[in-house]
Amino acid sequence: MIRATYLRRYWTRQTGVRLGLLALAFVLAGSGLAFLYEPATAQDGRVVPSSPLEVQYSYAPLVKRAVPSVVNVYAAHAVQNHNPLLDDPFFRRFFGGDQGIPQEQIARSLGSGVIVDPSGLVVTNFHVIKDATEVKVALADKREFEAEIVLKDSRTDLAVLRLKGIKERLPALEFANSDEAQVGDVVLAIGNPFAVGQTVTHGIISAVARTQAGISNYQFFLQTDAAINPGNSGGPLLDMHGRLVGLNTAIYSRSGGSQGIGFAIPSNMVKVVVASAKRGGKTVQRPWLGAELQAVTSEIAEGLNLPRPTGALVTNVDRSGPAERAGLRPGDLIVSIDGQKVDDPNTFDYRFAIKPISGAAKLGIIRDGREQTISVALEKAPDVPRDEKVIAGRSPFTGLKVGNLSPALADEMRIEGATKGVVVLAIADGTPAQMVGFQVGDVLEAVNGKVIAKTADLERLAGERTRVWRMTINRGGQQRTVTFAG
Repeated sequence: MIRATYLRRYWTRQTGVRLGLLALAFVLAGSGLAFLYEPATAQDGRVVPSSPLEVQYSYAPLVKRAVPSVVNVYAAHAVQNHNPLLDDPFFRRFFGGDQGIPQEQIARSLGSGVIVDPSGLVVTNFHVIKDATEVKVALADKREFEAEIVLKDSRTDLAVLRLKGIKERLPALEFANSDEAQVGDVVLAIGNPFAVGQTVTHGIISAVARTQAGISNYQFFLQTDAAINPGNSGGPLLDMHGRLVGLNTAIYSRSGGSQGIGFAIPSNMVKVVVASAKRGGKTVQRPWLGAELQAVTSEIAEGLNLPRPTGALVTNVDRSGPAERAGLRPGDLIVSIDGQKVDDPNTFDYRFAIKPISGAAKLGIIRDGREQTISVALEKAPDVPRDEKVIAGRSPFTGLKVGNLSPALADEMRIEGATKGVVVLAIADGTPAQMVGFQVGDVLEAVNGKVIAKTADLERLAGERTRVWRMTINRGGQQRTVTFAG
């Protein structure tokens, strides 16, 4: 038998044709001259196509199974149509008051979703149904159903809906283990881009564990070059078994359309949110570490004698939290959780957040140059009644919506370095609070030298008459004093 390498060299030398990696197969009957190309196969079963014929395989059977589980989501909410010129009495008289000018309009958003339970449970993106007063879901067979919002989780940009009036079992997609996804895996995206109708695109997983996308609180995404456009949000990213490996949520684009950089929420995070909805929860309960983490820079890595910047550096530990009880200290470097590598704080946040609230997690840490393992209890952060209030009257705080600070609220809003006060939850447009420059997440700790322990304290102090307001605010872990005269 003639070796394949000899034939390839001979052919190239005689014809000048560069064959590259193209495999040739010759079988000469009766002569015994033959060689066959063996396709490259990884240990986990992934196979590289060995010929153009194999590339011509169709995804149609896979798509046919998955399409009935993909839905279109239509959300509507009222928007106030306010013309600032009408605040002036002269212009109100000139334009004849508010007559003929609609004060409220209905804004509509379009997205996609996935049926994840045969009873009619659908998962989509939070930003698709945010502020919605009405949600409708259209199935692949064109039937439409009203839907109630079961759970909204802005931290992950996920929401769970339940279809009303369902009297049959619907086809639901199976979840894949997103931790098994690898760069280069072929994936399909299904959705309703630009409202043109249900559309299938294909590509590969371009990256895993993208932690700098700036999309939601948990920065850990699958990246794909499968075409994703407006309207695809909430639609599935499928693996080659037709399972949900990710939920498409955002794109990087300078034009508004697909440029080959799309991001999907890993299915393991989606499973956590769906499981909370199935248990009847209105919010997602996640484990609380009780410590603040920092990314490792090149300078820090050099100071710690690390070969490269990696891990999550502990900068602060809450008193009586799980981290302190486990013995975690400032200066410890977390490098793994239950055997999975931790590259940065975002990776740790994701890995820790998908753990169930029970038992413990094993953290691999480096302390004083030595590796060791500690066990941290998986428990939820303690909460207190938030007693949310909207501050009225005439003060710099008018228009603030505030709530009592607690470890649970601090963890939810990523508030660092504050242990007392009230948290700014929202700011009404056009109010004194907005003009003063308050930001969501600010913690008001004191006003005119008086400590703010709860929302009732701020409400009472905001009603006092004074010409100077001196307030102590914690913003981003930094305490500052601001004086406002008015």
